[in-house]
Amino acid sequence: MSDPVAAKSGFLCMYMSNHPDTLVSYVRHYGKVNDNVVNAEMTAIDTKGMSLTYKTKANGDKRTEIRIPFDPPLAGYEEVKPRLLGMKVDAEEAMGMIRAPKVTTFELPSQVLITASLMLFLFYTTFAPGPDSLNYSSVFAPGHGLRSILPPWVLPSSWGLMITVHSLEALYTLNVARKHDMDFTIGMLHVVTTFLFGFPVISNMRKRIQAARIDSIMKGQ
Repeated sequence: MSDPVAAKSGFLCMYMSNHPDTLVSYVRHYGKVNDNVVNAEMTAIDTKGMSLTYKTKANGDKRTEIRIPFDPPLAGYEEVKPRLLGMKVDAEEAMGMIRAPKVTTFELPSQVLITASLMLFLFYTTFAPGPDSLNYSSVFAPGHGLRSILPPWVLPSSWGLMITVHSLEALYTLNVARKHDMDFTIGMLHVVTTFLFGFPVISNMRKRIQAARIDSIMKGQ
């Protein structure tokens, strides 16, 4: 099966030749080139990545070639523009060329129901009373039965892993909240819900930040 992006590589390379500043930002950020890059060209692009050549002030006319992979790979030609635009914004923001967009809203994604269900199941299995308890009923029988056949380290380890991962994710979200100038209430909503529900909150936040970045670029701000 032919690569739909590679089939239009020539056109895309010609189009990107009109955006040398963007190509330089790709080289410096994604290629991790710290030298003074004075020129960059796209020589090929496909669904898995793009090939660029660049010149630095120190090396004169000598061109160096690098390959920048797409993660994840492009699903088709229609993803080229939004991916390249998103990469441009990420690169320029990382290098301090543009300001990080301010996040002023909070949104709780529906995917948190998955995390909440898993947490509820863990809570139920951990604390379901046994037959000798005054609070026991048949509702708790599956949870107690499962707990009785699990090795004793499984449930404490599950709680420890969940709390550790969610704590690290909450710290990451706190850093993002500061970077994107969230006010206290919006920032704390993101941090607390990330601690409670984990990655779905981060994923949704990233998508909204990316949309704000692209919107800012498209408006020329």
